[in-house]
Amino acid sequence: MLLSRSKNGRHRPAPAAETELLAPDAELDNYLAALAPEADVETTATGRRFGNAEVHQLRLSLIANEQLRELAAQRQTSPMALAQEWVMQRLDWEFRQQGH
Repeated sequence: MLLSRSKNGRHRPAPAAETELLAPDAELDNYLAALAPEADVETTATGRRFGNAEVHQLRLSLIANEQLRELAAQRQTSPMALAQEWVMQRLDWEFRQQGH
């Protein structure tokens, strides 16, 4: 049973609508299973890999982070998607400059 806090800080059962939203979604589970990598693809216990992709953290200054958010909003995308696009473009450019 899901619990939520009342105004006095005590737990009370969550409203039925909230419970329905948190119920497992078999259709979504099937869709995600179809997208999942083959069982023999290596993964780390930390979950830092998905299929053949690897996760890299990127730390930005507060100013750079705000600039990234503003540009992403202007382009109607997420900051992460925009940063990933830029990294991929730069990698492609760098390798072409080296004659790869």
